[in-house]
Amino acid sequence: MSIVSRLKPLVVKVLKELYSQDFREDDLTINITKPEFEGDYTLVLFSFVKQFKKSPEQLGKEIGEALLKTEPALFSSFNVIKGFLNLGIGDAYWLYFLQTNYADKRIGLRPANDKTIIVEYSSPNTNKPLHLGHLRNNFLGWSVAEILKTTGHKVIKTCIYNDRGIHICKSMVTWLQFGNGATPDSTGTKGDHFVGDYYVLFGVEHKKQVEVLVADGMSKEEAEKNTPIMLAAQKMLVDWENGDPGVRALWQKMNSWVYEGFNETYKKIGSDFDKNYFESETYLMGKEIVEDGLAKNVFFKKDDGSTWIDLTADGLDEKLVLRKDGTSIYITQDLGLADKKYEQFHYDQSFYIIADEQNYHMKVLKLILQRLKKPYAEGIYHLSYGLVELPTGRMKTREGTVVDADDIIEELKNVAKLKTEELGKVKDFNPGELNELYETIAIGALKFFLLRVDPKKRMVFNPEESIDFHGFTGPFVQYTHARIKSILRKEKPSATHPSTVHSQLLPKEKELLVLLEQYGTVLDQSLEEHNPSVLAIYAFNTAKTFNTFYTEHSVMNAESEEKKQLRLQLSELTSNIIASSMNLLGIKVPERM
Repeated sequence: MSIVSRLKPLVVKVLKELYSQDFREDDLTINITKPEFEGDYTLVLFSFVKQFKKSPEQLGKEIGEALLKTEPALFSSFNVIKGFLNLGIGDAYWLYFLQTNYADKRIGLRPANDKTIIVEYSSPNTNKPLHLGHLRNNFLGWSVAEILKTTGHKVIKTCIYNDRGIHICKSMVTWLQFGNGATPDSTGTKGDHFVGDYYVLFGVEHKKQVEVLVADGMSKEEAEKNTPIMLAAQKMLVDWENGDPGVRALWQKMNSWVYEGFNETYKKIGSDFDKNYFESETYLMGKEIVEDGLAKNVFFKKDDGSTWIDLTADGLDEKLVLRKDGTSIYITQDLGLADKKYEQFHYDQSFYIIADEQNYHMKVLKLILQRLKKPYAEGIYHLSYGLVELPTGRMKTREGTVVDADDIIEELKNVAKLKTEELGKVKDFNPGELNELYETIAIGALKFFLLRVDPKKRMVFNPEESIDFHGFTGPFVQYTHARIKSILRKEKPSATHPSTVHSQLLPKEKELLVLLEQYGTVLDQSLEEHNPSVLAIYAFNTAKTFNTFYTEHSVMNAESEEKKQLRLQLSELTSNIIASSMNLLGIKVPERM
């Protein structure tokens, strides 16, 4: 139980005794006291001022005195600053919390509830490797899923592969024209990179052919539609949809190369899925839903035979859901897939981890499902996130300016090697252990950097900044954890040592302990906001606070055995909470660095 969950019923009880009125715990706002004020937790009084017709100072004084009288062992002091009642929590509470939790390696884990949530993330195209933008998506989706799991939800992680369409045919037709039978194996190239190179080559060849047609007098707009390579790609798409055996065989072969490459990257970054969907199997889904909606007048047909929905009453516009030739578009597929997922998993909520470029699309999807009165419509949740840019600007696949995920990891691994060797503390590592360490640091740096920013914000990725061992980074937190483990290898806290419940906490001991007790509250916040950056910031602050504490207070040479045991317990609890919070971000914390 967190201190906040203990404080709220006490305040409700005191308010009823003082003012003969019932309150709910949800009526109360209790925050961590700001550093510039004395106290540990703060009750906000403004909502009671008008109701009780008393000044904030008088209210705070009455409530503070009543709380101290009701639980003298819990509270040590109080003060009132304007509309805020700052409460000091006595050392006995913090010491009890420490002794009952310091060895808990599963700290933060909540009991199971009855909620089922689907989290869909990654969702790549099979014409190129995973890139930097995919990494933010993967890390965000995986972390949100783990936070939901840890807090008791049943979670199904899914991925929809965009494995059909004109973009796939562009890679295929270019390989046919320029590949000369090459394969990933024959060229020593990872499969997704191999296919992606042909997608980039399509853009190069298309541009050349456009220039030729323009030189012959065609407008640029017409030329872009009528280059030989574009016409070949469009014909291939028609042949694919008609089930041409040769085209389908080539499509399966090239996609298999990509999936092999994806799986290698997913394994490296720690992404996994419980269920995979493929656009080639789902793109026709939804047509029956549209037909049913037509019968119920949710949709309407225009004179050309196309099917639409009018969303002007919701502040949007009319939206196409079926082309005039009866073929599906993305929204049609998404309607069908949402229905399929519900049929398979009967979810309470379905999270879509999709960049903010698709805010309109996701709003339309939810509105249509609501109009159709689908039982799962209210559970559709779009976790929108900002795009990742490089210091040089936005990435563009067709221009070959995208930074591939594998290349980023390799670059960071080299930087990790360089910076670790500069510290000179890995002389007893064998080559295999060193390689694992460098990869752990590199991927930890990458994940932390991409997750430390609120998902709603766009961000610029700077590789050098991400791997600084002294900044707001994953390696800094990892290094602190390894430092604590080094202490604990010398001596573990004694479970049979006499109680330290009567110890007096020194300021830096208390500061660290108060922060550690807040882990449950921080976990709740990250859950409510679907925001892993809350955990990343907390993990960093915990590591920073431990380092400050350790600089001021020796653990192994403490002034008494009681203090030594107390600080060993503090160290173990810190390492467990750092490990737990970082694991929820998908980041490993080494025992040695």
